[in-house]
Amino acid sequence: MPQKRILCFGDSNTWGYIPQTKAERFSEKERFPKLLQRLLGRKFEIIEEGLNSRTLISEDTRPNKEGRNGSVYLIPCLDSHDPLDLVILMLGTNELKERFQKSPEEIGSLLEKYFVRIILHRRLQCRARYPKLLIVSPPIVHEENKYSSAIYQGATVKSKHLSTIYSKIAKRNRCDFLDGSILDVGADGIHLTQNGHKQLAEMLAQKLKTMRY
Repeated sequence: MPQKRILCFGDSNTWGYIPQTKAERFSEKERFPKLLQRLLGRKFEIIEEGLNSRTLISEDTRPNKEGRNGSVYLIPCLDSHDPLDLVILMLGTNELKERFQKSPEEIGSLLEKYFVRIILHRRLQCRARYPKLLIVSPPIVHEENKYSSAIYQGATVKSKHLSTIYSKIAKRNRCDFLDGSILDVGADGIHLTQNGHKQLAEMLAQKLKTMRY
């Protein structure tokens, strides 16, 4: 039986950004996709597709931040990793940045239009079927830190609504959902701690046992 191929599509928390560093990355022993691989074993292939500052549709105009619009890259990514049995989607945190001026409802709408519907209706190139989808709501943003308060003003309240909004999107589109709002974030208020990665990997492993894909 061929391996189940699972794509983890997300932002810096999928990439493994260590809190309060300048883009230092957790090791393969610590990042949740790699932990998930070890928990699931050889019958599965977990594909990491995390990118720092990845948004839903917003363009990041800062130097060296080209290509952060996730909606532009999604279809090429799906096709390059074809065939896929499942996509784990955890995205939306960067749209909470104050400069993008997005409400929780707008973020949910963008996720559904540009990601959920596309993933569920992107027919595999070599098989007559479509990938399944597991939506993970992002962790809560904490504004206590100077970094997060400067960039993510107002994001704490907004991020607390995403779990409910994402859950409704999953139900409406008949896909699966996991609540990531309980995950541990570091002192920068944004990025998962080492324990947060462990939490997420274990939650995903348990969730996958209940799914059909």
